[in-house]
Amino acid sequence: MTYVAHAERYDTMKYNYCGNSGLKLSAISLGLWHNFGDVDRYENSRAMVRRAFDLGITHFDLANNYGPPPGSAEENFGRILHDDFKSYRDEMVISTKAGYRMWPGPYGDFASKKYLVASIDQSLTRMGLDYVDIFYHHRPDDMTPLEETMGALDHIVRQGKALYIGLSNYKPAQAKKAFSILKALGTPCLIHQPRYSMLDRWIEESLLALLEDAGVGCIAFSPLGKGVLTNRYLYGVPEDSRAAGHSTFLKSEDLTGNLILKVTMLNKIAEKRQQSMAQLALAWVLRKKQMTSVLIGASKASQIDDCVGALRHLDFTVEELETIDRILENN
Repeated sequence: MTYVAHAERYDTMKYNYCGNSGLKLSAISLGLWHNFGDVDRYENSRAMVRRAFDLGITHFDLANNYGPPPGSAEENFGRILHDDFKSYRDEMVISTKAGYRMWPGPYGDFASKKYLVASIDQSLTRMGLDYVDIFYHHRPDDMTPLEETMGALDHIVRQGKALYIGLSNYKPAQAKKAFSILKALGTPCLIHQPRYSMLDRWIEESLLALLEDAGVGCIAFSPLGKGVLTNRYLYGVPEDSRAAGHSTFLKSEDLTGNLILKVTMLNKIAEKRQQSMAQLALAWVLRKKQMTSVLIGASKASQIDDCVGALRHLDFTVEELETIDRILENN
């Protein structure tokens, strides 16, 4: 059956300007880190992208090594684009990244110009695209001069293979230098993608202020703390959950009694706000004025509905924020 997007898809989604740019991103973005590889069921992956777009999510985030196996998430997303989204490409913001090991030998990892240019070419081929909207350097590399890496990103934009440049996992000092180099080259950094959640608040120390001063947007990955900040593990570890399987992303031993107690207390706040635990966690991240979007993952379409529901209640009282801080003390 031919896919036709929901006519009212833009009516309830919130869109935020990304830093000082003219580009808006949906407040909720869909990440394809998990559940879009060749080990996953294609029709489920396809259903999730369809549902996300029907709910007004316009930003879809990938990387060259997403799968497994590496590259397969881009290939499957390219198939979804071909099957369903040919007429909607200009309504979508598609991003990909390079920076982790992708192929054997000395040129398939880190941050050299050779690796980054080859990687964007491979990513475009896998997705069947002429360009991506955002191309990120996925992680800093102390062995490659920052000038070479930023020069490669600038080169990719000037080639027309990406419209904007982003950085991920850069600490404040590294990011500040990178922003300066990119600005001098004439291709300013659009967005930074750090890990941020109730359980991991490192960016509050100085990165958020730097992004605001530099006019760079921010999109948080792992805003649900690897799935811990949901109702999923409140009553034990389900047999079909990530933590019960062979995932290196989340292990059952990570779910300590103290951590589950904190999440249980946070869930009580969510219930008073008439939200799910995931909705509370996403709204809490989006409370920051520097935050352009939150990057969610999903294993089924209904989880995307739940996450988008966070946008119905984004405001917090002072009392709620103070209570959350007390619960999270010494996390």
